[in-house]
Amino acid sequence: MADNYLEKRYNEVFGQKKTVKKIGHSLDTLLLQNRSTRGYKTDFKVSEEILKKIIGVNTKIASARNQQVLRFKPVTFENAKIVLDNIKLGGALPELNLPLLGTEPNAFIIVCSTINENKNVDIDLGISLQSMLLKAVEIGLNGVIICAFNHDAITKAFDLKYSPLAILAIGKSAEKIRIEEISENQNHNYYRDDLGTHVVPKVKIEDLMC
Repeated sequence: MADNYLEKRYNEVFGQKKTVKKIGHSLDTLLLQNRSTRGYKTDFKVSEEILKKIIGVNTKIASARNQQVLRFKPVTFENAKIVLDNIKLGGALPELNLPLLGTEPNAFIIVCSTINENKNVDIDLGISLQSMLLKAVEIGLNGVIICAFNHDAITKAFDLKYSPLAILAIGKSAEKIRIEEISENQNHNYYRDDLGTHVVPKVKIEDLMC
């Protein structure tokens, strides 16, 4: 048998390279770019098609006991003001009254549950929200999880069949955001530096170990 016959034959069948190509962004890149965003470019309108693409990750992700009780209401710019009037952003920076004028998000995803909230529902909610945000980052957008909102007003305004648990704002970021490494006993609150950059403290890996 000729030298390197098997290797040559492999290349003929499967191509010249046996290495696996990386496709798209790495998880680390997506995680770094997935920063809670409270200011958006208002000239970019997020379509319902884009929101459905983001919601679509929920057909693939894990679910506690595979219960799949979460339901989703996309809200585009036509009805964005209803949501804006009933949410609060930037709880750690009340003096800024976020979002700043002219940087309001114009699209949202309202997340509801078909059953009463419990531990398993909360597990599903966390997985869902993070997965949708990572999908948003993958397609060049950002978002923020909103839990401070008027539940009754949102339910009534959108005639929701189920109780809303959280709201995602989705859009094209207008903010500069950076991570700052801290130790576990330092202040965890996010803040704005003198240049207006939003700084997010994250505990270093050594202090996360127990």
